[in-house]
Amino acid sequence: MKFSSVPLILVFVVACSQSEKKYTTWENYGGTKDNLHYSSLTQIDTGNVNQLQIAWVFNTGDADTAKNSQIQCNAIVIDSVMYFTSPTLKLFAVHAATGKKIWEFNPDSIFRNNEFMHFVLNNNRGVTYWTDGKNDKRILYVASSYLHCIDATSGQLVTNFGDSGLVDLHNGLGREVADLFVTATSPGIIYKDMYILGSRVDESAAAAPGHIRAYDVRTGKVQWIFHTVPQPGEVGYETWDDPEAYKHIGGANSWSGLTLDEKRGIVFAPTGSASYDFYGGKRKGQNLFANCLLALDAETGQRKWHFQFIHHDLWDWDLPAPPVLVTIEKEGKKVDAVAQTTKHGMVWLLERETGNPVYPVNEIPVDTASELSGEKVWPTQPMQTFIKPFVRQTFSANDINPYLPDSSIAKLKKDLGGYRYGKMFLPPGKRTAVEFPGFDGGAEWGGPSYDPQTGLFYVNANEMGWLVTMLDVKHDLTTIKENYGKAGLRLYQRYCISCHGADRKGAGNFPTLINLQERYRDGDILSLLATGRRMMPSFNYITKEEKEAITSFILESKENQLKEFIRPPQPQDAYRSVPYVMAGYNKFLSPEGYPAIAPPWGTLTAINLNTGEHIWKTTLGEYPELKAKGIPPTGTENYGGPVVTAGGILFIAASKDGVMRAYNKYNGKLLWEYKLPAPGFATPSVYAVNGKQYLVIACGGGKLKTRSGDAYVAFTLPDKK
Repeated sequence: MKFSSVPLILVFVVACSQSEKKYTTWENYGGTKDNLHYSSLTQIDTGNVNQLQIAWVFNTGDADTAKNSQIQCNAIVIDSVMYFTSPTLKLFAVHAATGKKIWEFNPDSIFRNNEFMHFVLNNNRGVTYWTDGKNDKRILYVASSYLHCIDATSGQLVTNFGDSGLVDLHNGLGREVADLFVTATSPGIIYKDMYILGSRVDESAAAAPGHIRAYDVRTGKVQWIFHTVPQPGEVGYETWDDPEAYKHIGGANSWSGLTLDEKRGIVFAPTGSASYDFYGGKRKGQNLFANCLLALDAETGQRKWHFQFIHHDLWDWDLPAPPVLVTIEKEGKKVDAVAQTTKHGMVWLLERETGNPVYPVNEIPVDTASELSGEKVWPTQPMQTFIKPFVRQTFSANDINPYLPDSSIAKLKKDLGGYRYGKMFLPPGKRTAVEFPGFDGGAEWGGPSYDPQTGLFYVNANEMGWLVTMLDVKHDLTTIKENYGKAGLRLYQRYCISCHGADRKGAGNFPTLINLQERYRDGDILSLLATGRRMMPSFNYITKEEKEAITSFILESKENQLKEFIRPPQPQDAYRSVPYVMAGYNKFLSPEGYPAIAPPWGTLTAINLNTGEHIWKTTLGEYPELKAKGIPPTGTENYGGPVVTAGGILFIAASKDGVMRAYNKYNGKLLWEYKLPAPGFATPSVYAVNGKQYLVIACGGGKLKTRSGDAYVAFTLPDKK
């Protein structure tokens, strides 16, 4: 399925001095610190890409241990050594030309040997390299809640960094967060001898603040901190109606990664929503610096400028990926800019030094009526005017999936009659709303790629509706007599229902809890509630009795459910006690499990940033069973991101179907594809060793109900005979 095309003569405008830079290595997340996802290598080109073959495969050996986990890591290559992580967050160094292991570091062994620590799996998207230019070479990455500093040569902890090689990310946030979930999924970035890092925190009301920190790369000591929830006297403090918000509200975290203009000394940090995601009655106001692109002085952490894309976010529309540093032409003049993609399907161009929009931005009025008590919806939202959205932003009843049986189409149209839908920015309420674009985009965390030779910008995207329904939360009535069963149900609805659903069947990437008692015992669940695991935060801030009650409910322990529930008296946290909770992360699907709206469901778009035009657009991914029926390519949901090369190729392996694809970057023609051992929900890396070009992808699967894997697969051209 192909979409619009324009004369290619529009493409060949040399963007800037970027086109003269060398992009022959892959030493950083996204390739380089400007995050282009671009390689200037040309050995693999449009004429020979169909000859690609396997160079090597490396299996990390822990796919079974980390069932349903993922590898989202974008591998880096330093000289001829590649560094990457496994599903259980082991760190590996391998020979980049052969895949032969050099060393392995297992963080789990450290945590098992220290009673005060507990290892919690988190997704990892990459690692960071630093050297003093001599013999000191280090890899920094986050496993569990700890920043690890590893000797890049030996694979051992650098013991003079932090506490014997570790820094606890809970420390230094300015308030007590020891019992809250704090980690980092995307790697930090190096500026001089500082390691600048964002974080991932819980998205419920019990969230730590998402402040951005810079660490001394030699000692692990904090060099500066930027408060993403401003404190008294700081810019943005006035955008929170509650003057005490900074003491209690969390989120506004930079989880998706950072971009650095090294010459100007500016680090660009995209942020997510403030907590709680879907109800803002406890955080009335515009909510700076949530949903912003922040430009910070990399030396000091001082704010240079910010731009907020969503005011008072109620839709979980975090900025999903770090921006790209671009140089575009406007009215015959070159403009250094940052290009930021969003979940609601737009590319924004902002001047790099000032943050001013390169083209006009309109504040449009949106629905403000909310049936949720205490909510105060922000009356306008910004919309850019230059580049048209790369996904649909609305749909009607006429846009139901036409490839479904008539009975399913009729059911979906009937369901729509009871939903709110048809435009963006519908405030969450008790009557179900169809959020479109959905929680996972539009654009996602894999990020776009940019070709400085041509000015073309490539973004992969999802088009999936999600159902948003808010439920009343039963307030704790300590005077009411309950048994563990009734208390467990009440507490499940308060803390667990958003992810695992009212029916406990889970949704999206959240697992089912049905028949959990066949695999787990009380102690397993109590430990899990205390520590968290992967996407699940810690619930250590609730009482022992509350954990026991939830455990009795989800394990269906009839005997334990009959026990009397006695909750020790404790002060009520007004900020955590939200009156509403979302019913669950539920997609708008047909009875058969396909997206309810008409395709495309996954797309790849090439945009000329100099003209704003979409040069080409194609579907990304397919359902084999639909293809077998003669249905045109539909696309699938996709994560990870693309890589573009000077050889004329765009590589991507982000789709559900687990296929690595190579496209002609000029016209979108599919040139090559390869079925991977598991879906590659990661961004590929392109590099050269001894004059030979390679492409590598992490094949971790685990999302979208696909099977998990533990392989890194590298491709290259056959040797010339």
